[in-house]
Amino acid sequence: MAKKKSGGWLESIKTIVYAGLIAIGIRTIAFEPFNIPSGSMIPTLLVGDYLFVSKFSYGYSRHSMPFSPNLFSGRILGRLPERGDVAVFKLPRDNSTDYIKRIIGLPGDRIQMRGGVLHLNGQPVRREGLGPYREDDNGRAALVTRYREILPPQPGITPHMHSIIEYSDHERYDNTPEFVVPAGHVFAMGDNRDNSLDSRDQGPSGVGFVPLDNLVGRAEFIFFSVDGSARWWEVWGWPMAIRWSRLFSAVR
Repeated sequence: MAKKKSGGWLESIKTIVYAGLIAIGIRTIAFEPFNIPSGSMIPTLLVGDYLFVSKFSYGYSRHSMPFSPNLFSGRILGRLPERGDVAVFKLPRDNSTDYIKRIIGLPGDRIQMRGGVLHLNGQPVRREGLGPYREDDNGRAALVTRYREILPPQPGITPHMHSIIEYSDHERYDNTPEFVVPAGHVFAMGDNRDNSLDSRDQGPSGVGFVPLDNLVGRAEFIFFSVDGSARWWEVWGWPMAIRWSRLFSAVR
């Protein structure tokens, strides 16, 4: 009887180990969940959104694996992002903090903000007004302006359209020098243009250019979203706190 019981425990441990290895494998090569803790990507992503990121979209680097072990350099099966992709990457200054922003510039691109308008390779990017938008970032509400930004097409790719918001056209990063994206890097910006720490800040405490090796994956879809109105123990408030309309919506 004791022998049978011991065998049962051993089988249970083996099952747990196998399940853990499968989960790590899926997380490394397929999809990884992330949550949104800040409002830098409003209106595309809201605080409390939970999304899946595809790990295979740009190939694999050491940052594709848990804890970013320094096993190899470069990317395996590496592919460039498309302009307009929403991507998760490791913050270049520490190679450990996860950031999520929109990829605006590819290697060799020239990026500049002039009066709140994005300029790509010397040309203004089309921006269409969509009216006022109520930004709600961790309980701090503000009335801002929402725009549709239309990135110029890449060969074989349709123009990418997405929404951005701005407080005004005269904030800190609304007028910048021209940035030339170096080889092996991309330029990332938040959709909440006046409330985002991104590649426009090239200082030691900023984001700067993002090495391709730091890319973790592309944001694909939101699988869960809560507005924070109910604490974890307020079970009765959970149904009202869930943003049902955002569940399983694609990230564009």
